[in-house]
Amino acid sequence: MEFVAIDVETANADMASICQIGLVKYKDGELQKEWSSLINPEDYFDFINVGIHGITEESVANSPVLSEVYDILVEFMSDEICVCHTHFDRVSLFRAFEQSSLKHFNITWLDSARVARRAWEECAWSGYGLANVCKIIGYEFQHHDALEDAKASGQVILAALNKTGMDIESWLSRVNKPIDLNAPTICRKGNPEGELFGEVLAFTGALMVPRAEASELASSIGCEVGSGVTKKTTILVVGDQDITKLAGKSKSSKHIKAETLISKGQKIRVLKESDFVELVNMSQNNA
Repeated sequence: MEFVAIDVETANADMASICQIGLVKYKDGELQKEWSSLINPEDYFDFINVGIHGITEESVANSPVLSEVYDILVEFMSDEICVCHTHFDRVSLFRAFEQSSLKHFNITWLDSARVARRAWEECAWSGYGLANVCKIIGYEFQHHDALEDAKASGQVILAALNKTGMDIESWLSRVNKPIDLNAPTICRKGNPEGELFGEVLAFTGALMVPRAEASELASSIGCEVGSGVTKKTTILVVGDQDITKLAGKSKSSKHIKAETLISKGQKIRVLKESDFVELVNMSQNNA
């Protein structure tokens, strides 16, 4: 039994702005190989992201750009089962490859959050973030360091294999089936089987698609959609034409409120609209 796990950190709300990558390889339940590197995203660093992972523009000044570590990624990940916790890391890598005109290669993806939601009843509908799942399995790590998070994602898979007796190939199938195999289909504000169930999302700025259509997409992958930013908000999607204002001062009231809440410790992920659409596409392709 062999698989790799990946985690990335980003410099700003653009998911292509990868500033750190962590990769590990597990074989027969043991850590066999690890690699991590800071990455120069050739982009600005938002204070929100810096506050999460501590990586700054100065930190990556002498670090390689993504194309310079591409061969390492191919060696680690090509034709392998690759674990990430939720699809954010997968989308980030996809977007960064597109931005750098790098060739995509074959990867079989396995979402450790989807595994956790089916392996442990207590995090089936909420509490399936990496930190909380690792508390459940008794694994300690330094959150928001890409290598540490990659190891932790791998540990979630190992713990699930041990708990359920299922092998990793069986889990590749199981994650695409309902969480509760005996439960009827339920309609809620957010699809309870969606990969982002439990997330509360708000939109701001001028979107490329009608707001009602965007809300339906968010609901289809599990998000509850709110009209404004509140203490329950966990994701804010900003129109692409507004995201360029992130480095300046022309931000919407929702965006400013989200940053205020983030500064007070609330966990809100800011995404640009095209990254959100890609996240939806990848989630639906795995359904």
